[in-house]
Amino acid sequence: MDKDRTNYLYEQYRAGKLTGGELLEWEALLAGPTETLRELTEELWNRADDTPGMEHAGAMEVYEHIVSQPQVQRSKWRLWPRIAVAASVILALSSGVYFFLRKPSEQQSVSLVKNDIPPGHNQATLTLAGGKKIILTKGLSGKLAQQGQTVINASENNITYNAKNQSRDQVSYNTLSTAKGEQSPYPLVLADGTKVWLNAESSITFPTAFNGKERKVTLTGEAYFEVAHNSKHPFKVEANGQTIEDIGTSFDVNAYANEPTFKTTLVEGSIKINNITLIPGQQARNTNGTIKVISEVNTKVYTAWKDGYFRYELETLPEIMREFARWYKVDVVFATPPTDQQFNMKVSRKATLNRALQILANGGIRYKLEGNKLTITP
Repeated sequence: MDKDRTNYLYEQYRAGKLTGGELLEWEALLAGPTETLRELTEELWNRADDTPGMEHAGAMEVYEHIVSQPQVQRSKWRLWPRIAVAASVILALSSGVYFFLRKPSEQQSVSLVKNDIPPGHNQATLTLAGGKKIILTKGLSGKLAQQGQTVINASENNITYNAKNQSRDQVSYNTLSTAKGEQSPYPLVLADGTKVWLNAESSITFPTAFNGKERKVTLTGEAYFEVAHNSKHPFKVEANGQTIEDIGTSFDVNAYANEPTFKTTLVEGSIKINNITLIPGQQARNTNGTIKVISEVNTKVYTAWKDGYFRYELETLPEIMREFARWYKVDVVFATPPTDQQFNMKVSRKATLNRALQILANGGIRYKLEGNKLTITP
């Protein structure tokens, strides 16, 4: 059966729209040779990686069907690595397949969860030079404010600074910020055309117009930049003691104060970080003032938040929990010191906290959620 037909049947199955004949066709596919099922699983994983808004549940349904068959029970450890490599599977690597496939116990999924916490939302606060604050949400339109000769307009897709020619003494500074549980609802378009997205608990301070030799902004937290390149007026981001200079670029900067390492991930173009040049696919990690360049990272992992996902590859539990704390506004406590266990994971940022945690629970961890206190037992 060709992939297009398989994908069609899968989509109809997930939507509950299979006709009688299509249902028989789908069931025949699932009852087919194990090799066919493995290929189907890999195809669904790849589609979930490449398709916005799609998760991996369908692939896992097929995989669980494979390992539930008596003739392949003894070989599931052999089958899994091929699927995992193809799919960047949501799995605690050091725990193995069993922890991923087993159903959470009643104690884990019910008795340890006193409540659930909804995900964060799309909202940000724009603070003008005079201190006036404007709450940015989707649905705003028209003129929001004017700063000198710069008009701030809202549309369905962005907030835009439209600057006319003005002298240096007319330039003022604005700040866009997000609290815990917030993410900018759309990009901020600076006066030079540069686009900026903000992650949770972040802020960027910027001039309302760029009239000097440099275009400089200051960042705390995390932001994604699509810079309007101008070689005569370099664009610079100052974040926690490091300076990132654009050379025609799209990049992500993660510079939270509570992170032990500041990460700058280059998607397109080129940048300099304290005079160290990066090329696409590279990441610079700044630890205690020492910068190390990591080659060939998967940039989608570090920009997934902008597209509405949590995504991790070989990530430790403390780092995952710090991001969860910012998005779900919870206080995270480790009941015992965390191990060096590493996780791969992809889940929508629209998921509730309990749903996201259940994926980790399937990887072997235990958790207790009471009010806004989340206790983790690795």
